[in-house]
Amino acid sequence: MKTILVTAFEPFGGDAINPSWEAIKPLQGEQIADAKIEIYQLSCVFGAALAQLYAAIDKYQPEMVLSVGQAGGRPDITVERIAININDARIADNAGKQPIDTPVVTGGPAAYFSSLPIKAMVNALKTAGIPASVSQTAGTFVCNHVMYGLLHYLTQKYPAARGGFVHVPYLPEQAAKNAGMPSMSLVTMTTGLKIAIEVAWKNKSDIVATEGAIH
Repeated sequence: MKTILVTAFEPFGGDAINPSWEAIKPLQGEQIADAKIEIYQLSCVFGAALAQLYAAIDKYQPEMVLSVGQAGGRPDITVERIAININDARIADNAGKQPIDTPVVTGGPAAYFSSLPIKAMVNALKTAGIPASVSQTAGTFVCNHVMYGLLHYLTQKYPAARGGFVHVPYLPEQAAKNAGMPSMSLVTMTTGLKIAIEVAWKNKSDIVATEGAIH
């Protein structure tokens, strides 16, 4: 059976929970068509997260990889379009490191686009009644670090494999501690991620749809 690797992060920034990890835990062992989902938790640490990711890819030899992260403040599930070759940490990671204006991969290209059908994924989520959109930036913290590193590694070692990144909002219990912040239930996140994974697995080409941003 083929393998879909889904990764997420440990808590960071003082939070006791990370919705990305909580949302993918129920997906362990799930079967999507002819593939099985394997999940893996990454440290929220520059460098270490990539070492862990690469080890998981080498172990499972997946045909597709979806990394998931937390984007507190965003109101919906956001499917990332692009990762850039820069680390610029506004806060320290879980090891106390705070790289500023350093490359994710020295000598690597300026950016990598997701190789997943991002607009088809968003369309399927909206059709299912789950708020979703295409995001034009994965930030410059560990999430972008992982997305860029993932796509670079697949390009270099597993060119037939596809990969991408999705951000999820706060959970309600997190939003309750951050006045005015939007949230999404854990059940909705998990359902949405499964839908996104199914669409990505079954569709290698994307749809033509408006999901751009004016600013």
